[in-house]
Amino acid sequence: MRNGLRSRIDVVCPTFNRSSGIRATINSVLAQWCTDITEHPARDGKVYCCAILDCFSKKIVGRSFSTVADTALVDNVVNMAMAERSGNSGLILHADHGSQFTSWSFGENLRRHNLLPSFGTVEDCFDNAAIESFWGLQTELLNTKRWATTLELTIAMANWIDNLYNSGRRRSYLGYTSPDEYEMLCLDIQPTPQLS
Repeated sequence: MRNGLRSRIDVVCPTFNRSSGIRATINSVLAQWCTDITEHPARDGKVYCCAILDCFSKKIVGRSFSTVADTALVDNVVNMAMAERSGNSGLILHADHGSQFTSWSFGENLRRHNLLPSFGTVEDCFDNAAIESFWGLQTELLNTKRWATTLELTIAMANWIDNLYNSGRRRSYLGYTSPDEYEMLCLDIQPTPQLS
């Protein structure tokens, strides 16, 4: 409890892992996010994708694409994530030390949305392991063929994230539910505030 208020961390959500009986706290659904950029080639250039992953449900809450890895790419993904999760200020957003994430523009955008920045140590792949794991999963799509255009690749990546990963990809970490299903199950059991 902080300042006499009950935080979301006190709420318990089952992980639906019946074999071990483990229960996880709702690490404040939506309390910590991590972000990173990946690139993938097409015949006419490269596509850069920046994504924000909710560390609790493993859901991609924002994604942005560009043929240039600049601060507009990372600012756009933050704006998308905040539109998706409106009203969730005070969250921690973890990133690496890439120039886009350490830029003045990105810092101002985080302040505008009342997000708390967090940066890992230099050359430490474990700080951002959750989002790196997500990029590893994406090879299911990316390595299936050579992409003719950056537009074709962008559409395929957006479709994979929105319609396959978030909605249909079952994760053992989430008790073999998809990120969308897991959030629905956990948010359904949160207690509603009652007046006394």
